Amino acid sequence: MRATLFIVEDDQDHAQAKALVEKLMGSNDAVDLARMAAQASLIEAYERARWPRRPPSLPDLLGYLMEQHDLSRADLVPLLGTPSRVSEVLNGKRELSMSMVRNLRERFQIPADLLIAPKRSRAA
Repeated sequence: MRATLFIVEDDQDHAQAKALVEKLMGSNDAVDLARMAAQASLIEAYERARWPRRPPSLPDLLGYLMEQHDLSRADLVPLLGTPSRVSEVLNGKRELSMSMVRNLRERFQIPADLLIAPKRSRAA
């Protein structure tokens, strides 16, 4: 099967490129498989630029963990300190202390990097 590669610069190119990959998947020809891998790389590069991954906000992450572990706000009190601290953290008004990070990391077995806010740059 002869096929050219699509440079993916917009959503139309993206759709054409994905269709080409689907077509090439059915082939056993080494040349087609190489084209498929190359086209998939171009698609991936476009998707990373178009839809960059961002870490979830702390309130979103904690909400997800609470849902997955069937926990209430009260269940976070032993990990975060007080009901008001739980509320402040879940509303995005308070960052975590290192002891809170340790407690959450141990409880949920997640990397501390997910719990620590990125360093903010100061405007000059």
